Amino acid sequence: MTLAGPVLAVQPDEVLKDPGLEARARVISEGLRCLVCQNQSIDDSDAPLAKDLRLLVRERLKEGDSNHQVVDYVVARYGEFVLLRPTFGWHTLLLWLSPLLAVGLGAVGIWRLSRRRAPKAEGLSAAEAAEVEALLKRR
Repeated sequence: MTLAGPVLAVQPDEVLKDPGLEARARVISEGLRCLVCQNQSIDDSDAPLAKDLRLLVRERLKEGDSNHQVVDYVVARYGEFVLLRPTFGWHTLLLWLSPLLAVGLGAVGIWRLSRRRAPKAEGLSAAEAAEVEALLKRR
């Protein structure tokens, strides 16, 4: 089972005859999200839209586009959500920095809790000591 490797949804009729172009298509497809499944690349998805995107990528490569041009074309058509790894920019700054922010806030919270001291227990007043003594004598 461990030697089986990943199962891809690419159908034999989609595979390009040129191995170089097919390798480029696989590299591009690994970075594009299936818009139906949303947690799989278009290479891993059996959804009809993923198949259409795989065919679109291969068509653009056959027309002579570079990998970057193909990705730009797909992003222009479907939006940045189609990228499995979003680009780093001002509009995605919160997305990229939120893990660091969460860890930082957690560290500050733990630090503040560790600095909090339990109130010191004071000794019993004379009246309380007498009351405890009286209770102990009743036993």
